[in-house]
Amino acid sequence: MTSSIAIEDVERSPDFRHLSRIEGIAVDLRYATPDNFVGRDLYSPYDCAWLHENAARALEAAVAWLRERAPSHKFLVLDALRPQRVQQQLWDALDGTDLRMYLADPARGSIHSFGMALDITILDGEGRELDMGTGFDDLTELSHPVLEAQHLAAGLLTQRHIDNRQLLRAAMTFAGFVGINSEWWHFDCGDRVHVRATYHRVL
Repeated sequence: MTSSIAIEDVERSPDFRHLSRIEGIAVDLRYATPDNFVGRDLYSPYDCAWLHENAARALEAAVAWLRERAPSHKFLVLDALRPQRVQQQLWDALDGTDLRMYLADPARGSIHSFGMALDITILDGEGRELDMGTGFDDLTELSHPVLEAQHLAAGLLTQRHIDNRQLLRAAMTFAGFVGINSEWWHFDCGDRVHVRATYHRVL
């Protein structure tokens, strides 16, 4: 059975690091604002700007890689630790739709709820998000990395969109993160089965 910890207790756990203690990133947690597919703040009053220490170290490696190859750019973290109670709210919001394919079933647990996943993009030297062809939380096939060649051929994505996504993937993959087929912004730190079996889930 997966062990757990309440979001209220995360700040006292040595296993988690606050995003403010990771240099070289910007943070805009979209589920702490109305700028997400549910349209409301899901995080207040809780501070969800945390990662598991292992994911925090991996993100630092990605930051170093990006700094070397694109010195004017920096990462923008869109989501990190997502408590189980919020994952349940997202799941419930998509009840009766086929969009649940974009979410991990709360019964199984999102890797976000272990502090071992990131939603992330890149800012240019002017502080603008690189154009990835869609925004964050765009729950359409245009967001699917696995379909990029098809969308490029159809003129739905440009080569610049693909190049920007590939820059993001290269940095994250270098650091040991693993992307998924359906969201260009989402990356897991390590194997999902291992994470669910050995890490604390945040409730």
